[in-house]
Amino acid sequence: MPVPVPPSFLWGAATSPHQVEGNNTASDLWAIENLPGSPLPERSGDACDHYHRWREDLDILRDLGLNAYRFGIEWARVEPAAGHISRAALDHYRRMIDGCLERGVTPVVTLHHFTSPAWFRHGGGWTGADGIQRFAGYVRAVRPILDGVPWVVTINEPNMLAMVAARLHHDAPDLVAGALPPPDQRIAEALIAAHHAARAELGSLASGWTVANQTFHAAPGAESHAEEWAWSREDQFLDAAREDDFIGVQAYTRVVIGPDGPLPADPAARRTQNGWEFYPGALEAAVRHTAKRVPVPILVTENGIATADDRERREYTEQALAGLGRAVSDGVDVRGYLHWSLLDNYEWGSWAHTFGLVAVDRQTFHRTVKPSARWYGELARAGFLPGAP
Repeated sequence: MPVPVPPSFLWGAATSPHQVEGNNTASDLWAIENLPGSPLPERSGDACDHYHRWREDLDILRDLGLNAYRFGIEWARVEPAAGHISRAALDHYRRMIDGCLERGVTPVVTLHHFTSPAWFRHGGGWTGADGIQRFAGYVRAVRPILDGVPWVVTINEPNMLAMVAARLHHDAPDLVAGALPPPDQRIAEALIAAHHAARAELGSLASGWTVANQTFHAAPGAESHAEEWAWSREDQFLDAAREDDFIGVQAYTRVVIGPDGPLPADPAARRTQNGWEFYPGALEAAVRHTAKRVPVPILVTENGIATADDRERREYTEQALAGLGRAVSDGVDVRGYLHWSLLDNYEWGSWAHTFGLVAVDRQTFHRTVKPSARWYGELARAGFLPGAP
């Protein structure tokens, strides 16, 4: 049976600034993209030109019947040089917040979504002598424009940030979460400290952070291995949110752990464009796991699928939302669902993987709303999570 949700439930979509805005020239990732012989196959370039076309994108979201938009403030735009705050950038993001509120759309604002100013990385980053203080200073500069924002995400997926840092030192083979080495623990602890410092700067604003939930499943006989694997890569970051106002759950697929680490997916399993197992049950498992570990409200801040087949996008999302409905029926405190993503965008080195509810022409920036988006909007208007298929 369909599961009703309260009128306050957030039905929305998400983006991150570097992936959609374009020309984030003062950021660390822009510098990497544009290195001679860059390890990234493609550049972000103009991206989706969301920096200039955000009004059009908000109109699309509102007209679909969605009531929430998660977007990011780009630190490298706000503070392109150390200690120099751009009033123009702050005004831009305040206009976006006001644009949401004027359209009846709840803004969910992320302060750090993977990218940092290039000067921050050159100065030692999170583990630099003043890394945490630098981040707190940025949050302090942003705080005055956040009035009226009911959900503030301090840092997106700190566990992935720490694991990617470890990968750079251990030459792990790929960026699939389960294949990564344990997080660089110094960076993990610095990120936790930075999160708490940011929450102190935000004061009375409701804040939390998001975790990349990897839905670790234990192969028979590997239960203790899976618990150890999950603690370093996920659970320590969940535990750090115990005093937060909410926690963001972000789930896409699962990772099966054997005695020696991650096991490959069944060769017969369906795969998404980026090679992940098609596993919509990841969301329900992630929400239930998080609820058991962290006694705070849950906001699903990312969930979606990389696919060129929009019928598959609807199939995946419908099954994921049905699982979310089962969790809600069992009393899990879920306050909303934000689909990843609103737009087909730059997926950290490649344009090949399309997660969006809306297609974007790379040459003209023309937006085309996909049928899955219209289906999702109708679901939001009805106010029911779908029943189990």
